[in-house]
Amino acid sequence: MALRSDWSTELCPVRRSLDVLGDPWVLLIVRDVLHGNGRFEQLRDNLGISEAVLSRRLRTMREAGLLTTADYERDGRTRQKYVATEAAADLLPLLQQLAIWGERHTAEPEGGAHMALVHETCGAETTRAETCSACGEPLRPEDMTWVKPWLGTAHRLRAPGD
Repeated sequence: MALRSDWSTELCPVRRSLDVLGDPWVLLIVRDVLHGNGRFEQLRDNLGISEAVLSRRLRTMREAGLLTTADYERDGRTRQKYVATEAAADLLPLLQQLAIWGERHTAEPEGGAHMALVHETCGAETTRAETCSACGEPLRPEDMTWVKPWLGTAHRLRAPGD
């Protein structure tokens, strides 16, 4: 999945991580899968990504251990959706920190609104990425809701394998 070079055998863990996570599509796909949007069509439509690019990213993400597949029924047919692995769930603090950073350090476009990261265990909005700023508990995907007012929705995240 490297953008420019193969860093998979580098001694530096940052370089090895970027070998897997350095493509922006990877984090956006993980975000959507954690939000329960793991069907190919959902990912394609939500991300505005071409089918060819999405297929390549999903294949490499499975090979990297970020995603697995699960069967579901639709129109009398068994299909597959993508679900997060523990490795993908471990990216939650990174994704949440990116959201927090974006709220603080980028200009909000017209029509935008504050995205709240709500820790469902205590019901409070957190301003930290790894532990709840209100109660101090570790933040797990299945305990988090991202409130996106510009979409008029609140998305409860999914546990790995869910």
